[in-house]
Amino acid sequence: MAKKGKHSIEIYKSWCKRCGICAAFCPAQVLAQDEAGNPYLKDPDQCTGCQLCQLRCPDFAINVKSPRKKEDKDLGKTEEKVEEGTNE
Repeated sequence: MAKKGKHSIEIYKSWCKRCGICAAFCPAQVLAQDEAGNPYLKDPDQCTGCQLCQLRCPDFAINVKSPRKKEDKDLGKTEEKVEEGTNE
């Protein structure tokens, strides 16, 4: 079985209005709110990458990055190099 990569979650606090939607919709309970209502990562290792927090945020204050996307970009660069090498 392939090792599961970690998803990273960025919270832009200056954009956030502290509505709590992100924490409410997180099925893995990765996000929570502090006493002031600010969202924080309670358990980032449990993130499944579903992106519900990002999709539901009315302020676009959350970004979920998948480790797969980075691998796909790296793979694309490798393929470009191979194609460049064969054209010479």
